[in-house]
Amino acid sequence: MFEELEQSELGTQEYWKKVYETEVKNFRNHGDIGEVWFGEDIADRIVKWNEDNIQKSNRILDVGCGNGMLLVQLSRAGYTNLNGIDYSGDAITLAKEVSSHYQADINYSVGDILRDGICNSYDVILDKGTYDAISLSKDAQKERSLYITNIHKHLTDNGVLVITSCNWTKEELTLQFDTHFYLHDVIPTPQFKFGGSIGSVVSCIIFKKK
Repeated sequence: MFEELEQSELGTQEYWKKVYETEVKNFRNHGDIGEVWFGEDIADRIVKWNEDNIQKSNRILDVGCGNGMLLVQLSRAGYTNLNGIDYSGDAITLAKEVSSHYQADINYSVGDILRDGICNSYDVILDKGTYDAISLSKDAQKERSLYITNIHKHLTDNGVLVITSCNWTKEELTLQFDTHFYLHDVIPTPQFKFGGSIGSVVSCIIFKKK
């Protein structure tokens, strides 16, 4: 079993609207791309896993793409069918401007995974922090269930979800996704030792459709 997380402003659309309004201004004024969630090391590990396991032509979607830098890195690695959605219009504006700056060919649109705001099916769906934010919302349990159902719906039969979380452990994520997915792989992340125990600050898990 697992305990629900405390509700936080990070689980609200209003919070992210303010964040990306500011980040669009910062990018236009200073060339600052904004926050790289979980850091560049984690993004590099995700890209490397894709390079080792995913064909360059496969259809890839980043849900809650933010500034789009993970997709930019995948574009640099040679991936050609890249798509990003975010429920923040300002995030999509930022992502488009960032990808244009890096001359990356990526398709972006405003969409909400909880409102089934996705068209098409994908071979790979990436999530770097979106499920975490959903888990901090007012109706977290209901919205997590909606998220899992909609992700499953929009993956191809052999599709995978690559999810990165700092709120949930591998065991907790596996339990939460068990209705629709099975654990396929784990991307190693930096570990820490405390009191004789070993743990990870970030979990990076690959789930495959049941």
